[in-house]
Amino acid sequence: MRRLLITLSALFLLAGCASTDETNPLERLIQSSEQSDQAYEIVTSLTTEVGPRIPGSEADKRAVAWAESLFKSLQFDKVYKQPVRVRNWSRGLADARVIAPFPQQLVITALGGSVATQPGGLEASVVMFESLEELQQAKAEQVKDRIVFINKRMQRDRAGRGYGPVVIGRARGAIEAAKLGAHAVLIRSVGTSNSRFAHTGAMRYDDSVERIPAGALSNADADNLERMINDGHDVRLFVDMRAKEHGWQTSYNVIGEITGTEKPDEVVLIGAHLDSWDEGTGALDDGAGVGIVVAAANLLKQTTGAPKRTLRVVLYAAEEIGLVGAREYARANESDLANIVVAAESDFGAGRIYQIDTRFAPDALAEATTLFDALAPLGIVKGNNEASGGPDISMLPAKGVPVVSLRQDGTYYFDYHHTPNDTLDKIDIDAIRQNQTAYAIFSYLMANGDIDPRPAPQLGSAR
Repeated sequence: MRRLLITLSALFLLAGCASTDETNPLERLIQSSEQSDQAYEIVTSLTTEVGPRIPGSEADKRAVAWAESLFKSLQFDKVYKQPVRVRNWSRGLADARVIAPFPQQLVITALGGSVATQPGGLEASVVMFESLEELQQAKAEQVKDRIVFINKRMQRDRAGRGYGPVVIGRARGAIEAAKLGAHAVLIRSVGTSNSRFAHTGAMRYDDSVERIPAGALSNADADNLERMINDGHDVRLFVDMRAKEHGWQTSYNVIGEITGTEKPDEVVLIGAHLDSWDEGTGALDDGAGVGIVVAAANLLKQTTGAPKRTLRVVLYAAEEIGLVGAREYARANESDLANIVVAAESDFGAGRIYQIDTRFAPDALAEATTLFDALAPLGIVKGNNEASGGPDISMLPAKGVPVVSLRQDGTYYFDYHHTPNDTLDKIDIDAIRQNQTAYAIFSYLMANGDIDPRPAPQLGSAR
């Protein structure tokens, strides 16, 4: 944090110098952001001084303290925490080996929330399915007392559209396999890399069926297992997973505000999530988002002064285990949600933003031309009016809150997402600076202008 504060002090001086020139405030803000590595420095601080921060862990507690200290050091007008109850889970050892026909080690990780295997591990034959849907159509005699392997590949896509069709197997695989009497379920990693890094992520259980261990194989090891099975071999695996539940813990949404000068009760919300999985250091998911939104708000304040509307930065707790902090925020602030003029979230790494989607009341779209025009020089085009806004704010449109999706290039995001390879070196400084500038422009125009896109149209009526 000390190194970060030294860097930020220099940026304050730069911003102060910029504010004396003859350019208009938005131009000053853009110039200041384009000369600033503040978002990158914030991610550097978070990943170096805290590292991975699984919800409810000691590292998560350090992350909360780090975030609170950061907001205060940047002199946000209001800094506060909102308690969130979370279940803490730890991964422990995960080991998998082919016993027959060709003994060799496999790279595996436990899926988030999985139970452990029995002491000493388990050994069983494998049955492979190409999708969750194929597993759901299987008969019990195909599965009983075996290890289910769901072998669905994820397709690479700039917008991440390949994630949803595959992640359902991660979420429900253990439920469907247990219904048919399986001992465990393994999935092909939900990612686009050929590396031997396994990809974790949350899974679910159903209290009506037995809880069985659930893990993910690296894509390279999934390829190897697939070849053995397709060659007609009866493949037997040994799997040993020692995940543990540690009960209920308290985490926090950490919130910083810059109070509006003219309309303090009207709020522009920008957010990211503070927690991460424990395999990497959470640089892309979602340290980048934390850096982007905090830097954007701070650069706005330092360069152009406090905005007319209140600018609120929310660093959500426990996104990775089911949007727990986001749901608590929406519940606890239900009476205040009508005051949120617009919300946006950064949670898709640090790739360049290429498109802005909105969910604005139709009458407000014409007024938003200024916003679209200001983003265009960054290579950001106007998209549709059916934005979801991002995971942690996805429940807000149903409450009437307008949202914006600043769509990032995710072509290579799922090479690293939820793996040990999610580390600081994967962030391109120029790309994260473009994100920082885009969020600064969005925040400035929405917090200082007269655009009021409320209420958000409901899905299917947003055109």
